[in-house]
Amino acid sequence: MTRSQWALAAVVAVVMAVAVYGGVALARHAGRSSAVPDACPRHWEDEGIGGWVPAGPDVDGADKSLVPGSPVRALICAYPGVNTDPGGERLGGSRTLTDQAAAMARDLAYLPVTTGEVEHICTLAGGPMTNYLVRFAYADGSALWVGSAEEVNSCVTTTNGEARTSSYVGTALTAAYRGGTWRMPRPDDPCRGGGDRRGQEDAMVPEEPEWVLVCLDGGEKWPPRREHGAAAARRLAAVLDDLDTVPSGHGCQGGGPEADDREYRLVFGYAEGPPAGVRVAYGCTPGVDNGMLQADVGDDVRRLMARLTP
Repeated sequence: MTRSQWALAAVVAVVMAVAVYGGVALARHAGRSSAVPDACPRHWEDEGIGGWVPAGPDVDGADKSLVPGSPVRALICAYPGVNTDPGGERLGGSRTLTDQAAAMARDLAYLPVTTGEVEHICTLAGGPMTNYLVRFAYADGSALWVGSAEEVNSCVTTTNGEARTSSYVGTALTAAYRGGTWRMPRPDDPCRGGGDRRGQEDAMVPEEPEWVLVCLDGGEKWPPRREHGAAAARRLAAVLDDLDTVPSGHGCQGGGPEADDREYRLVFGYAEGPPAGVRVAYGCTPGVDNGMLQADVGDDVRRLMARLTP
């Protein structure tokens, strides 16, 4: 995507979010629920796609993680519909996971979250969608709901009523509902992966990565890339984390015939859990984006990238 297309997409996203999806639907509760319902609601009682739960969580840490702790059971409730007329879908079925609940909770807990607003860049394709509610139950009797969806534009807010994320999990939810097995999809080419990791709401590159893959994003099916070990990954992470950041607007401005149009995708890998992804676009402001935060590229980033790029 060119810089001008990227900036246009950001504008389209804002218009679409207001005109089509009606904004982010939040949980309708004040404070912690005294009792989380233990059965699927008969209807999706909201007008949005994802982003709704029937009750607030009664689990500690729900403001920091979608699914804190170690639940022992997950009840998946499905509400099929179409994304051109969302809201009020009837319950289409349910499935209970037991041996898969811990893995499902762990993967959702690795996603970056915020208690603030969630913005999306969305395409406008119409088609089928399914809203999902997942009730995670714990051994001590506590529980929480997570509300999400699968839809053709992958434009979904996932929330537990306190924390929320724009990271897309719709495909994995549908697979778990239909087949009873939870697995987060992994890309064939890591240069094209999602790269959503907890902590990216606070730092461009969280924790201490073990390696970094530097991919030149030129539109190729298999883009040029170079992989570097822990020392280089942590030096680059430190430079990126030192930037002055703002919440991501999922776009940038700049360009022109003389502008440097190189764009890179950085994939930071860890000993455990998913990678963290960062996009770096030269000649575009703000040109560094991890999906949650943005910053200007800066001379230190350019100097270090010059030694690491393919």
